Amino acid sequence: MESIDLKGRKALVVGIANADSLAWWAAKHFHGAGADLAMTYLNDKAKPHVAPLAAELGAEMLLPCNVAMPGQLEAVFDAVKAKWGRVDVVFHAIAWARKEDLHGRLTDCSADGFAESMLISCHSFLHMARLAEPLMDQGGSLITLSYYGAEKVVDHYNVMGPVKAALEASVRYLAHELGPKGIRVNAISAGPIKTRAASGIEHFDELLTEAAAKAPLRRTVDACEIGRVSVLLASDYGASITGEVLHADAGFHVAGMVFH
Repeated sequence: MESIDLKGRKALVVGIANADSLAWWAAKHFHGAGADLAMTYLNDKAKPHVAPLAAELGAEMLLPCNVAMPGQLEAVFDAVKAKWGRVDVVFHAIAWARKEDLHGRLTDCSADGFAESMLISCHSFLHMARLAEPLMDQGGSLITLSYYGAEKVVDHYNVMGPVKAALEASVRYLAHELGPKGIRVNAISAGPIKTRAASGIEHFDELLTEAAAKAPLRRTVDACEIGRVSVLLASDYGASITGEVLHADAGFHVAGMVFH
């Protein structure tokens, strides 16, 4: 009987905010498949929400990580190197934009706000790849999260559209550069799910309704489903997949001008 087996693999999950986070469900599925876990939290305010989750899964490390703070991401990878000597899976679930830029028109987005959103949401993945590379000398899997708003206009997604588009392009270039070392790089384009990050998007309930109406499966997806896709990409079952933006959105991305 076949099953996904991550026993002996070391997985670092960055970006868990609470039990609704997609990163949390990825961590749960990594753990369920046998992987050893390291998890991060943003700051002292977030730690009480993440620490019980880390304890629930028996995470071997729980580390602070604000990618906007110089040195914090390096400290995470230093701790991973000291504890494990390597890492097999890195899961990146970080996205942020200033409220005025997320709620306002892209036309009006400030230069500072755009740069800050790009730094936190996109460049942090490049930074993680650079830090992970020497710890993946036997190969590995880098995974990040995207959304359909990177490909087509989605009302109220605003500045995050071009930022996620840059992230998806980065996935392809990283896959090209790191592939010779056996390091795979992929993104999951998840359908809309009620998370803390999604709460910042205006009219999100309308977006959920529209997604369920147009998706071929006539429903939205849940966080557990994204966790399952994550463990697939982390495992040998995804060994031939790299540079991919894998849509886990009940098929919504295939719909064009659809009439019901």
